[in-house]
Amino acid sequence: MVNLRFQLLKRWLCEQFAVDSIELTPITGDAGFRSYSRFVIENKTFIAVDAPGDKSNNQGFLAIQAAFLKKGLLVPEILAKDLRQGFFCLSDFGDQLFSDTLTFTTMNNQYRKAIDLLPLISTIQVDSSYDLPLYDRQFILTELEIFVDWLLAEHLAIQLNLQDKQSLAQCFNVLVESALGQPQVFMHRDFHSRNIMMLADSNLGIIDFQDAVLGPITYDIVSLLRDCYIRWPDAEIKSLFTYFCQKMTQCHHWEGKAFNVLDLKDISELKWQQWFDLMGLQRHIKAAGIFARLNYRDNKNGYLKDIPLTLAYIRDISALYPELSYMHELVKNKVIPALDKIKR
Repeated sequence: MVNLRFQLLKRWLCEQFAVDSIELTPITGDAGFRSYSRFVIENKTFIAVDAPGDKSNNQGFLAIQAAFLKKGLLVPEILAKDLRQGFFCLSDFGDQLFSDTLTFTTMNNQYRKAIDLLPLISTIQVDSSYDLPLYDRQFILTELEIFVDWLLAEHLAIQLNLQDKQSLAQCFNVLVESALGQPQVFMHRDFHSRNIMMLADSNLGIIDFQDAVLGPITYDIVSLLRDCYIRWPDAEIKSLFTYFCQKMTQCHHWEGKAFNVLDLKDISELKWQQWFDLMGLQRHIKAAGIFARLNYRDNKNGYLKDIPLTLAYIRDISALYPELSYMHELVKNKVIPALDKIKR
């Protein structure tokens, strides 16, 4: 089936460019069902996307790409599309990831450039023809259960008794309430160092935005600063998070006057930090489960190596909140040792 779709994609591209043949070079894909290839026509490179309609949010991709453009944000241009087959041809942002540019010397300035995009992203309004999903209670709980089903049960064979399940559910509820209690904004949902491209002119291009939702204001900054793939010293992260809070407050204070969006000026530093910490826990719990699921369900084992970092985040941040003591003990005393045993 993959080979058939590959051939259909090539045929479709040939029709778009009126050529007899096209050579596609597969490039590293994402954790979803989309696949990407690069090709060259008259010395210019393009990106071909195979996004099966039954597994990919193609309508969301179209609507959200247009909304990003209206804000002046840099996203790939859609040069051709076939929604029936699930094929796209996009402009090529190159192959230098934002993550490739990060060092201890560059990280502060680089992250500030990325943070500067978040106030704009948070105020995006999608055309009424597309209903932006809500990151509501059920959505959040469904993500958290991936951790239980795929990391604990499937990957580590950890079975929870009734009391364990109740204690974990209480911890999950703390995270859900924190997320729902935050101002709700347009949320990229995967705004991390591998979904931001460093363009030739040193501007930042944004990709993988099709699963955006309306959700908590700290989600995207958590994705960026507490990245599932890289960890920086807490002091550096705190400084950058403070910068984010200032930029977001300034933006929405002005936007609020014009559009009645949000007024964030009365949110305390302590509240911002709590939102950030608990949002990060939710994201890392979800990610740890997804990394395991990718291995067992989707035959993508490359993400297993990223599980330890997500667990380290969960262990360290949950230790700061007494109401999450069960989660801290579970990850510290059961999950991490079980994972270490597998690696040995």
